[in-house]
Amino acid sequence: MKSIRLSLSLLFSLSFISAQAHLAEQGDTDTIIKSQFLDLEAIDLKDHPVAARLDSLLYLNFFQATAQEIAQIDSSISATTEVPDYHDSIYEMRLQELDAVSPMQLDYNPVVRSFIDLYSKKRREQVSRMLGLAEYYFPLFEQTLDKYDMPLELKYLAVVESALNPTARSRVGAAGLWQFMYSTGKLNGLSVNSYVDERHDPIKSTEAACQYLTTLYGIFDDWNLALAAYNSGPGNVNKAIRRSGGQTNYWAIRPYLPRETAGYVPAFIAVNYIMNYNEEHLLFPTELKPSFFSTDTVVIRKQVSFEQLSKLIEVSEQELKFLNPAYRYEIIPKMTKKPYHLILPAEKVGLFIANEDSIYQIAEKHFAQSKVTAPALVTMNDKIRHKVRRGEVLGTIAEKYGVRVSSIRRWNGLRSNTIRVGQRLTIYPRKMPSGASVASSQPAPGQVKKSSDGSYDSYRVNRGETFYSIARKYPGVSAENIMSWNNISNARHLKVGMTLKIYPKS
Repeated sequence: MKSIRLSLSLLFSLSFISAQAHLAEQGDTDTIIKSQFLDLEAIDLKDHPVAARLDSLLYLNFFQATAQEIAQIDSSISATTEVPDYHDSIYEMRLQELDAVSPMQLDYNPVVRSFIDLYSKKRREQVSRMLGLAEYYFPLFEQTLDKYDMPLELKYLAVVESALNPTARSRVGAAGLWQFMYSTGKLNGLSVNSYVDERHDPIKSTEAACQYLTTLYGIFDDWNLALAAYNSGPGNVNKAIRRSGGQTNYWAIRPYLPRETAGYVPAFIAVNYIMNYNEEHLLFPTELKPSFFSTDTVVIRKQVSFEQLSKLIEVSEQELKFLNPAYRYEIIPKMTKKPYHLILPAEKVGLFIANEDSIYQIAEKHFAQSKVTAPALVTMNDKIRHKVRRGEVLGTIAEKYGVRVSSIRRWNGLRSNTIRVGQRLTIYPRKMPSGASVASSQPAPGQVKKSSDGSYDSYRVNRGETFYSIARKYPGVSAENIMSWNNISNARHLKVGMTLKIYPKS
């Protein structure tokens, strides 16, 4: 299947070869781009007919049969149908069959049975949904696991972690299919900023999960212990080994593990069982998704939104969100050092490539015309100081910056939620509020207020002003300086009433 995906990439390159010739025929689109008012729905982009025909033939040969097979699954079991139940000996025999062909240790015991009952009886709707999502995610997981020479059964770990929801977020802040905490994700190559959270990226997070699990297995030399360490951290597993008298078998150290981790491996074994014997329990997939191999990836060179792409290349915004869950505001930012990627249905990649330059031109005009704004690009490493205003509490401040109350307390060494007016808090924001300043008092539009130590001016933007017109008021200061000081990546994000920090003596 991997070769199919590579073949798609080679085939779609035909569209790029002929793109220049095709764009010469797009006089109508160029006229629309230059027009005063831009209507995205009125634009009809055209693909190269030869490449489009080849795309259709490829899709019919490789993917239509799979889609038909999936469609033939009988998922119309009545809700009143009696839920099957089996004797322990049946469950044990089936798990022995799975264990015989797996390097994982898939034991059966009463704890595992309780999780099998949980999935097969109480969470039937969730399991049916996950079976449908598995059509998309499992080929991706298997491809990456095979790359690292890891057991393919580890794909079921994402079911335990997130129920195959790429935007899942736990109460302690773990995110994505593989539930990475920020620090663990960063250690494994995942970045987070106000636009993009790579923990939600199925491809990148799967790569990171494989790297992390490989490291843990190299430490413990046992997959069950590696799974326990993935859930609770290797330190807790080492503590459990010590408390058990040096045992290195998961079931022997299980009583000494945190409660959640004590159920983690049994849940993983139960998911292995239920995803392989779903039909025996009258569980069938719903919300069927396309195969991962019927999609392809393009590099995005300029800022573009899901709304614009949806109307220009006729892919629903819902599908774009499903394929690209890492983009928080449904906008793909322009980054020169680290360009971002977009996953599209394979049959739409050729249309995008053939019209790429036109799409960027249309997107730029649409952003300007509709005054679409997005948050300033802020990475988790960027620290700000927030001055507490009258009436503010930690909860409202946390919501303002997209962080947790517990995180603010940890960053500032607070023992309780009590704060005082005028107190300055250190915050690592995941988003920025609509105004760039976090000071408790703001000058009137167009006015300047000196900071308490005189190191910078607080300048409130007036109607009609730009970064360049403001910069001209400060000798030696450029528009780029002002944007950098205020963590603003695009000049279009300047708004009336926004308060900017300006350092005249810099």
